[in-house]
Amino acid sequence: MRYGGDNRSRLLLVILIVTSLFLITLDLRGVQVMQGARNGAQTVLSPFQRGASFVFTPVGNFFSDVAHLGRTRSKLKALEDENAVLRERILTRRSVDTEIGQLKSVLNLAGKASYKIVNARVIAQGSSATFTQTIIIDAGANMKITRDMTVISGEGLVGVVKEVYPTTSLVMLSSDPSFRVGVRIAHSEQIGILSGQGTNHAVLQLLDSQSNVKVGDVLLARGSEGDKPFVPGVPVGQVTYVADAAGAVSATAEVKFFAHLSSLRIVAVVVKAPDADPRDALVPPKPMPTPTPTVTVYVTPSASPSPTTKK
Repeated sequence: MRYGGDNRSRLLLVILIVTSLFLITLDLRGVQVMQGARNGAQTVLSPFQRGASFVFTPVGNFFSDVAHLGRTRSKLKALEDENAVLRERILTRRSVDTEIGQLKSVLNLAGKASYKIVNARVIAQGSSATFTQTIIIDAGANMKITRDMTVISGEGLVGVVKEVYPTTSLVMLSSDPSFRVGVRIAHSEQIGILSGQGTNHAVLQLLDSQSNVKVGDVLLARGSEGDKPFVPGVPVGQVTYVADAAGAVSATAEVKFFAHLSSLRIVAVVVKAPDADPRDALVPPKPMPTPTPTVTVYVTPSASPSPTTKK
């Protein structure tokens, strides 16, 4: 029995060796037996491979995402920090551009009237123990600033210096309810008193009952004795409304300030007035009217019906 089993094993081994040599010989001679077997095996196994891919690919992606989650969060944090820096740079650039624009305009205004000025930056805005509408500027006694000096912007009158400290000064704005300034209607000799109302509008009261004021009139500072607290010729505002009160002793009107008092960055303190009154040299130019666009309409004539000929 044992010898018979050994003989069968040897016979099976010989058959396998002969078969292998036969297949190798066929493959070397170009007979595509092995290729066909491989193709057949691939065809049989292909559905199983697709199913395995469908099942295990999401799982692999999940673990890959988990592995990269830390790096993704780091990149997002770096991008957020970079965006914050860029936003800060943009805001800083806008602020600088605004200050440069206001500085140019105030230098232009002072140059036309030959005012000697000291430029200053607004460092605080609010109220004080004495006044409700004030700003703090970064120029004080160190810049030869004294009380009752006129403060201007590129648009016109801002206010008057009320308190002076070593390196700063308190300025009462022209919008303060306690503010008063003598004004003159441009291109005339009509004078009046302008009073602050706590807003960007003030009230004008003309001193002469025969004075004629109308909407659009420009008001200029008359100037004070010794040029304090107001130097002459500074633009103050423009009349927006005239009260028509029958029997009133004097005419009154509403005036809008030229200076944008709520958005001041750069101002100037007039430390010396010109030798001569600039008069109307600082009257703002009237804005050019916006041209009305013309529309040309082309009409295509309709064809006239041709007369019919009776036969």
